[in-house]
Amino acid sequence: MHQKDKVLILHGWGGSDAPHWQAELAAEIAKNYGTVSFPLLDNCHFPSRNRWIKQVKTILKSFNPDTVVCHSLANTLWFWLCEEEEMQTIKRLFMVSPPSLNTEEKTIKTFFPSPMPKSLYANEIQMIVSDDDPWVKLDEAQKIASHYNTTFTTLHKAGHINADSGYGKWDLIETLVMDKK
Repeated sequence: MHQKDKVLILHGWGGSDAPHWQAELAAEIAKNYGTVSFPLLDNCHFPSRNRWIKQVKTILKSFNPDTVVCHSLANTLWFWLCEEEEMQTIKRLFMVSPPSLNTEEKTIKTFFPSPMPKSLYANEIQMIVSDDDPWVKLDEAQKIASHYNTTFTTLHKAGHINADSGYGKWDLIETLVMDKK
C-alpha cells in the first residue's frame, strides 16, 4: 500500500465488526496512517441490493478508493456495481469468500442470481476462498476467478473466512492489502 492509497472495505451480510478480519484490517491500516473507509452498509442484517448499490456508489464517488476489499456478499454487490454506468477503474480488488452466483437465501434474495459483469473495473484482482466454504463450491469460485484472470488463493478448511471460522487478525490479508514485503 502506498502512503496515498485509499482502501475501501466492504462487508457482507450482517457486517464485519470486531473481531472479524475486516475490522482488524481497517484498524491496522489506520494505525499505519493509511486512509481507510469501512462503512456500515444500510440495514446490514436485512440488506437491499438497490439500497447498497446506491450507498456504495455515493461512497465510491466521494472517497475514490485505490483498493477495494470485499468479503462475502460484498463481492456480489461489486458484481452488481460493475453493471452500473460510470464505474471508475480501481488499482486493486480483493475478493474474499464470494458466495455462489446462484445463492438461495431468502434474506438476501435481491442479490441473486448474480450477474457476471464484462469487467470488474480493477487493474489487479485477487480472490481468496476456502476449500470448505459453505456458501460456494471451490470449482465455481475457480471458474469465476479464471473468467476474470484473477490471482487465486485457496485456504484449507477455513470455512467462510470470517470471525466464526477463526479469522480475526489475519496476517495474509494485511500483508497483501498493505503491500508489506
